[in-house]
Amino acid sequence: MLDDTDRSLLRHLQADPAQNPSELAERVGISRTKCARRLDRLMGQGILRGQSARIHWPALGYNVAVSLRVNIEKSVPGAHDAFIAAARKVPEVLEIQTFLGRVDVRLKVVARDMPHYQMVYRDRILNLPHIADIEALMHVTEVKSAGGVPL
Repeated sequence: MLDDTDRSLLRHLQADPAQNPSELAERVGISRTKCARRLDRLMGQGILRGQSARIHWPALGYNVAVSLRVNIEKSVPGAHDAFIAAARKVPEVLEIQTFLGRVDVRLKVVARDMPHYQMVYRDRILNLPHIADIEALMHVTEVKSAGGVPL
């Protein structure tokens, strides 16, 4: 599926997603045109999903990060979808992950400080529909956050 050139392109993009196509082509050892065609193909295949910025939220004043493990009411048809749709609308919710197992959903929530978090939790999170149980885990430090895979 992927050849060595594709893997090299992906490795270089994982290491530095901000590099322009000319730099990337030079580092991989191919022409800019060939590089652009390969990137288009990787995007068309759904392997490469574009570029994104990794924002350091504390630098913007969001000093509190909390993971909320949520269990959804199982006896209500459509409860899961309704919860997800409503959670998407909360600006402070940065991530929504769903699971099979003891926990149904995990939300990553950021806030400027504890009073802001308390407001978000009481006024927005607890008003989300169909919550059966919720547990908050305060983030202390991020030890590893790898966005890439070994290529």
